[in-house]
Amino acid sequence: MPVTFTFGEMLSARSVIGATLAELGDDYENLWVLTPDIGATLVEFRDKFPDRFLDVGLAEQACVGVAAGLAYDGNIPVVSGMLPFLSMRALEQVRTDACYPNLPVKIIGTHGGLVGNGGSTHYAVEDLALMCALTNMTVTSIGDPLMVGEILRQSMTMQGPLYIRLAVGKKDKVLYQPGEHEIRIGKGIVAADGTDATIFTHGTTVAQALDAAEELAKEGRSVRVVDMFTLKPIDEELVLRCANETDGRFVVLEDHLAYGGLATRIADVLADHGVRLTAFERLGIPQVYAGFGNDEELRDKHGYGLEATIAATRRVIAG
Repeated sequence: MPVTFTFGEMLSARSVIGATLAELGDDYENLWVLTPDIGATLVEFRDKFPDRFLDVGLAEQACVGVAAGLAYDGNIPVVSGMLPFLSMRALEQVRTDACYPNLPVKIIGTHGGLVGNGGSTHYAVEDLALMCALTNMTVTSIGDPLMVGEILRQSMTMQGPLYIRLAVGKKDKVLYQPGEHEIRIGKGIVAADGTDATIFTHGTTVAQALDAAEELAKEGRSVRVVDMFTLKPIDEELVLRCANETDGRFVVLEDHLAYGGLATRIADVLADHGVRLTAFERLGIPQVYAGFGNDEELRDKHGYGLEATIAATRRVIAG
């Protein structure tokens, strides 16, 4: 059954994944779900379609390889697990087994960014740079848990591999009213409109960017927030439009290394089109191993928390 919700409430993205896959299993008899021993939220699909569910154990490389084999046979495989390991331990299999032959392998997982307090071995902070570098790979990073269901539905008819990045996925804020925005892979969302500057963001930091825009509005500043949930292919038209409509003043905020993720993707668009900005700041994880702590504490520690976002936006507006 479709998940019901109230705008602003906290919801588990993992529950949305489980319910959506169980629903899609009825419509797509060639849908398979695989996991490297991270399948607690997939029980709805497992119980409903046990012959199309595989838990390979703690073996991410094997999981991606098996998924690719299923795709070769005309199936739609979804691999669900922890992204630090699916993006790095299984990188060769993702590149060679899924991307090289352009197979419809969907990789969806949790622990994108500094979430979960698992330490640097359990943070996916290089993953977007790695996935965006892979030929044929579509790359997304989702903040609103209900968007996950829509992205999965759209992906059923997509050609080629897809990467879906989530946070821990247990308690996520519903950001958007039902029907408020069109959710389409490859297109960003103007989550809040404004004219003085644009904050580009994705995933877990969308809510923080909206809070920053709200605080700045109290000072009379009008700040646009763009949820660039698809990093590849990036919405070039929206980037260029924001450069024109917000006077070339950009802040890019992301729970990822400051270089190699969304900020780098946007900088490439601007350079390719010969667009010169008035001011540009990137907020993300510096070149350090971040340590332990909850994600909000770590963002503050490493200079991309709420107050740092507000301060950076003030600077670009003044610049």
